[in-house]
Amino acid sequence: MKKTNTYKITLEEVELKDESNPSGTLQFEFENHDNILQILDRIQQKNIFDDATNKEFVVGLKLFSEVVIKNRKHPLFNIFLPHFGDFMKQLKSY
Repeated sequence: MKKTNTYKITLEEVELKDESNPSGTLQFEFENHDNILQILDRIQQKNIFDDATNKEFVVGLKLFSEVVIKNRKHPLFNIFLPHFGDFMKQLKSY
């Protein structure tokens, strides 16, 4: 059985602060060990943030956390990892 879920993200420029014409699009696939949509449902049920912020929070957190997990031995994460673990425990108990 597959151990990860595969997702596709499309990021499209809609409006830019410098008022230039939006023209950029970024699309990529990634894998995550969690079901991100189920996590989003749970966060929305807890009313932690408004709807848009819940989506940003969950997608951003799951993208970031998967990078941290895959690269946990990278020196960039040495100081951060214990705090990240504490944060995730607190979030799960919220």
